[in-house]
Amino acid sequence: MKLSRIKLINLRIIKNSKGDIMKYLDKNNPIFKSFGEVYFSEIKKNMTKGWILHKKSSCFLAVPFGKVKFTFSEKLKGKKKIIIIGSKNYKLIFLPPKIWFKFTSITGKSLVVNTINKVHDESETLKFPIT
Repeated sequence: MKLSRIKLINLRIIKNSKGDIMKYLDKNNPIFKSFGEVYFSEIKKNMTKGWILHKKSSCFLAVPFGKVKFTFSEKLKGKKKIIIIGSKNYKLIFLPPKIWFKFTSITGKSLVVNTINKVHDESETLKFPIT
């Protein structure tokens, strides 16, 4: 089952009186094999972005600001897996290729950071609009 290949990894927060430091990725993490690009996606409260599927790229997703509900599925009408992460539940989601996902901000404005292991290529990405 592809959904079982999704991994949830604890991330470290270093407390600081001037503002916390939130660890994200480093090259020594065995799950992180290569770098393609990083992008940030701002999402407003109760808004949903997706459905998206990368045919070849893996994603590393985190939410350093806000709180986001991610929904994953092998098929758009198939079984779903939901993971909620955010600044108060700071985790990294490793998403292998060929899994559909969408995400919804469940608090104010949220920020999703996504590192993919290849440079973005529209031809390897499938999108199905939320209706």
